[in-house]
Amino acid sequence: MLAAAVCVTAACSGGEAVQQTPPPSAGRGGAGRGAAAAVPVTVATVEKKPVPLEITSIGTVIAATTVAVRSQITGEMISVHFKEGEDVQQGQPLVTLDKRPLEAALQQAQATLERDTAQANNAKAQAARYRDLQARGIATKEQIDTMTTQAAALEATVNADRAAVQNAKIQLEFASIDAPISGRTGLLQVHPGNLIRANDTTPIVTINRITPVYVSFAVPEAQLPDLKRYMSGGQLPVRARAPEETGAPSLGRLNFIDNAVDVATGTIRVKGTFPNEDRRLWPGQFVNVTVTLTQDPNALVVPSPAVQTGQQGTYVFVVKPDQTVELRTVTVARSKDNESVIKDGLRAGETVVTDGHIRLVPGSRISIKGADAPKVAG
Repeated sequence: MLAAAVCVTAACSGGEAVQQTPPPSAGRGGAGRGAAAAVPVTVATVEKKPVPLEITSIGTVIAATTVAVRSQITGEMISVHFKEGEDVQQGQPLVTLDKRPLEAALQQAQATLERDTAQANNAKAQAARYRDLQARGIATKEQIDTMTTQAAALEATVNADRAAVQNAKIQLEFASIDAPISGRTGLLQVHPGNLIRANDTTPIVTINRITPVYVSFAVPEAQLPDLKRYMSGGQLPVRARAPEETGAPSLGRLNFIDNAVDVATGTIRVKGTFPNEDRRLWPGQFVNVTVTLTQDPNALVVPSPAVQTGQQGTYVFVVKPDQTVELRTVTVARSKDNESVIKDGLRAGETVVTDGHIRLVPGSRISIKGADAPKVAG
């Protein structure tokens, strides 16, 4: 019995000793942490390159000149001498109205002028005879005054008749409506056979001059000082392109800044002129507008996905030579074309994480995806 008790005690002591024996890896400091899986990420190198300083906005294309063609007289439309949507030149006939009533009015005015001219000539002759009779003592002064007044009145009537003839000629010219400007015609609103009234609210047709055109857009009030400063050195280049277009943008020049800020929106109206020789810009069209203020030759640029936002502001994960990451707070000056210009917080040549941030914390070990991963700068 004593021997059995000794064996049991030894067995228990031996089992306790086995449980307290450290595993082989316990004495290798950090080996457990090193066994953690590396986080796969994609990276990019911080570049220093020229980047333009730009203002972007959404603008509206405006015709350089717009004229709503209306008739200055009342009459029936007889014929149309243009097609809808075609280009016309200044002075080109557009519409002809019925001229017959106007021609008759002109003939009547001319006949009245001829009649009154004859009467005025006769009155002048009578006045001359009475003055001769007065010299011989036959006619009285009262008769002379009467004949002179009558001749003067008929002369005034003749002058009024001449004005009436001139007005009738002008009215006849209004029966042929010509293009007041060179441009592109729109929809014909009145068709032959309809009666057109003078200065009707509905125009016959609207003509837009689309070479050149203007693009009007709004700029935030905060960007106005930069815009004025750079514009003082000359006209600034402007690019405009419709949202659905993929080709090269239309090029123009900024030439107008409004004289007041809109207090309701906090913006100011700006306008650029575009030659529009290819007629890619159309009046009323919405376009994306970019104004280039200047060129920053040494801007630090990273892909925009590398910049994250947290409680402390914007930051990036910088890859260190030992394949771990460091959280670095940065200041973003501006963004353009999926790239962010960094004002401070990074140096050219450093490597930043562009994808895989969600699994990262400061000090995380990483593995770079892809065979062409950039070399991490020390």
